[in-house]
Amino acid sequence: MSLNAKPTSAEWHPTRILKVSSAVFYAVSSFLIIVVNKIVLTNYRFPSYMFLGIGQMAMTIVILYAGKTLHFIRFQDFDKSIFKKIFPLPLLYVGNHLTGLASTKKLSLPMFTVLRKFTILMTMALESIILRKTFPKSLVYSVFAIIFGAVVAAGSDVAFDAEGYTFILLNDVFTASSGVYTKQKLGSEGLGKYGVLFYNALLVIVPTLLLSAYTGDLQKAVAFEDWHNLTFLSCFLMSSVMGFILMYSIVLCSHYNSALTTAVVGAIKNVGVAYIGMFVGGDYLFSWFNFIGLNICMAGGLAYSYLTFHSAAAPDPEPSPAEEKVRVQIQEEVSESRLRRSGSLNSC
Repeated sequence: MSLNAKPTSAEWHPTRILKVSSAVFYAVSSFLIIVVNKIVLTNYRFPSYMFLGIGQMAMTIVILYAGKTLHFIRFQDFDKSIFKKIFPLPLLYVGNHLTGLASTKKLSLPMFTVLRKFTILMTMALESIILRKTFPKSLVYSVFAIIFGAVVAAGSDVAFDAEGYTFILLNDVFTASSGVYTKQKLGSEGLGKYGVLFYNALLVIVPTLLLSAYTGDLQKAVAFEDWHNLTFLSCFLMSSVMGFILMYSIVLCSHYNSALTTAVVGAIKNVGVAYIGMFVGGDYLFSWFNFIGLNICMAGGLAYSYLTFHSAAAPDPEPSPAEEKVRVQIQEEVSESRLRRSGSLNSC
């Protein structure tokens, strides 16, 4: 398909298998990058979250540019219209990254988990405002079940940190806004999935690198003593590649589903990781509040998934009044044409 070609109806109404497979791809990618990042940051004690993110952005730029050069993929060449088409995604990405790091340091894990679930609610609100979407009540109830479950899971953690709460709620806003605007930008002529990924990473990497140097984060990364360790280098490279795969899976899931579905899939994945943590790792502290809350979260997530993906196999929605009017006019014209042809045959 050419860059200026209009999308076909199949692209805007993907089949259920595309919706489900893109959501599963995102969930698996998100889980795997947690494992790889944990190895780099915990096992090897790499001192810089930010530099790891820079490596992932750099890998995204290299892979997509190579794919475009070799004609495996296509997206718009750089020109002055790119800034208008991609804005405000780069700003949202930086804000999401900074507030996420700050809130992680300030809050306990239970409160971090529960407050991050409000990203789902904010995404729903922003999709209603920006994308003019409406949601059935059953879907809204399933979202509230996820949030209620998160609140119950964190019920035993009553610590309050005003600064931490501010950072995490800002992080929710940035995350939700980024998801909704990504969905919107996917419809921009010429950008597409690959253009959104490439130009967002290209415009963000330099400011992030400067910020890393200003905060001293870059100096810590450069001075890291295991750069000569081939095993560490392999893990760092794997993390960078997984960063690209994760960003691609997020865009793909948003493309075939919605920003809200992407947010819910992320929440379900986090609950799944918590379940795994009960049996692997040895750092899960059992409490009935947490266990019951996790089950409520999972039930809400599964209900949302069923309602969303089951609807993909439902019949086409009722046409709008304008569409119905056009359909009736076409039927009348066809009927008149048949009558004229019938009259002509009778007169012969």
